[in-house]
Amino acid sequence: MIILGAILLIIGLVTGVGVLWTIGVILLAIGVVLWVLGAVGHAVGGRRHYW
Repeated sequence: MIILGAILLIIGLVTGVGVLWTIGVILLAIGVVLWVLGAVGHAVGGRRHYW
């Protein structure tokens, strides 16, 4: 999710499409939050680790 968010963010910035940039930022933020929660040890979606 982090990689997809970063790709959409870059494509949105290069092409000037605001919707792609917004979706990229949202996906990037959600991916980072899930990654941090998984790294801290909280179960995310029934899993101890989130990759």
